Amino acid sequence: MRLLVTGGAGFIGSHYVRSVLTGAWGGPVPDQVVMLDKFTYAGNRANLAPVLDDPRLEIVEGDILDRELVDALIARVDAVVHFAAESHVDRSILGARDFVMTNVVGTQTLLDSALALGIDKFVHVSTDEVYGSIDEGSWDESEPLLPNSPYSASKASSDLLARAYFRTHGLPVCITRCSNNYGPYQYPEKVIPLFVTHLVDGANVPLYGEGTNVRDWLHVDDHCRGIHLVLAGGRAGEVYNIGGGTELTNKELTGLLLEATGAGWERVDRVADRLGHDRRYSVDISKIAGELGYKPEVGFEQGLADTVQWYRDNRDWWEPLKKSASAKG
Repeated sequence: MRLLVTGGAGFIGSHYVRSVLTGAWGGPVPDQVVMLDKFTYAGNRANLAPVLDDPRLEIVEGDILDRELVDALIARVDAVVHFAAESHVDRSILGARDFVMTNVVGTQTLLDSALALGIDKFVHVSTDEVYGSIDEGSWDESEPLLPNSPYSASKASSDLLARAYFRTHGLPVCITRCSNNYGPYQYPEKVIPLFVTHLVDGANVPLYGEGTNVRDWLHVDDHCRGIHLVLAGGRAGEVYNIGGGTELTNKELTGLLLEATGAGWERVDRVADRLGHDRRYSVDISKIAGELGYKPEVGFEQGLADTVQWYRDNRDWWEPLKKSASAKG
């Protein structure tokens, strides 16, 4: 199997590339991985350091909006796993254009190319945020899409395009929707790496509103393993939720991060709530569990402890990123 991975230098994509090349989860091991990434602020070659010498890996710097480049790459592979996306909600609130161009038009470019060149499988990686907010219970894959931020609206749009290409053209597309990811190599704008790196540096951390918003936490390895199960056995045209099974309020998560770093609540600054802040996300994983045998394997307590320790041990990875972001900001 020859595989194109878009956005493979980002947090989740790079974990998938590192793991799939080492056969971490069993299942199909690719003969070749072509990794396409634009290398924006969130794409980092250092994320691929453990596999840079693997002869099966080819790194291509480029944009998924570049149809000529996309055609040249898809012509050489059997399947596509599409991670590439703008993904930070706060950035999307400040300016939505990049999110629409990358997440919607970029996905359409890939779908057009995959259709023209006859790809065997296309896995489109999305998010539970497309469902909106749920007060109780959990979403299954039949729930309507009710996104509340420009980011989630752009992802919902790309999901609908992917579905349409299956329904109209028969393109063998699967869609995955994950809950909040955490783990090593996550860019330090997201809550867990942001809080950990601030706290170990002696800085305060911001908590939106009363901290009552609830998220389901999913270790990146469980997420990527679920994606690989969908690549291997997911039914074309289907959506698969991938969740971690650990729901926490943002205040509860903050407390755990304070405890893990030896800090107290005096290090927390209450800030105005985010615009359009979804109250709760929760996905039902019965479908992927029943069809493909998925279940989360990384316990949250151990996964969080390992993640905090990774950031403690890898200051040389995240410190330049934060300095660069601070200089630009």
